Amino acid sequence: MLTITLLGGESTGKSTLAQALQRHLNDTLGISTVRVPEHLRSWCETMGRAPQSHEQAEQAQAQTRLIDQASAQPGVRVVVADTTALMVAAYSDLYFNDRSLYPAALAQQQRYSLSLLMGLDLPWVPDGLFRDSPAVREATDTALRRELHAAGIPFQTVYGQGDARLQQALRAMGPVLGQPLVAPDRSLSEGRVAWNCEKCSDPACEHRLFSQLIAENPA
Repeated sequence: MLTITLLGGESTGKSTLAQALQRHLNDTLGISTVRVPEHLRSWCETMGRAPQSHEQAEQAQAQTRLIDQASAQPGVRVVVADTTALMVAAYSDLYFNDRSLYPAALAQQQRYSLSLLMGLDLPWVPDGLFRDSPAVREATDTALRRELHAAGIPFQTVYGQGDARLQQALRAMGPVLGQPLVAPDRSLSEGRVAWNCEKCSDPACEHRLFSQLIAENPA
């Protein structure tokens, strides 16, 4: 059983990619896959508001329960989680200056097979109650990178729109699943250089870039 988790702030394409992965793995590759939706969003839609600070812990726990329930389903080979408790912890940090949810959320994140961080190359789209601003999206990205690096949790960042983002995610998943999920990049096999920062999914490279940004912009 493999659990693939998607991380990223508002309007970074988590739900779209999760749905695309589920369809592709099930329908194209024949790999039994279950998608776990974002509990927080469902809760907000039902309640008509965002949770308050004292309600955040239950949001994180509920998301973890959904992932665990999906993982326990017989015959399922891959679980694709739209998000994890780490996202709730990051929101608690940003909105309520409460870092208390990080330890448990990071311990859970360590258990998952692969953490995919959504790149910020998609246009930000307002969504009423559920999305605040591009600045919040960037702050969330920074918080996630900081906490993942500090906890020593490897992650890969995926970029691109539509099929390009799906292909990057599948390429990152291949080694974890133990089989190639996409055709090899012909430009690399033919010796052509076609890689750049916006296409890079190397966690070591991500670490170097992030560390450099921290050094250049100390708090």
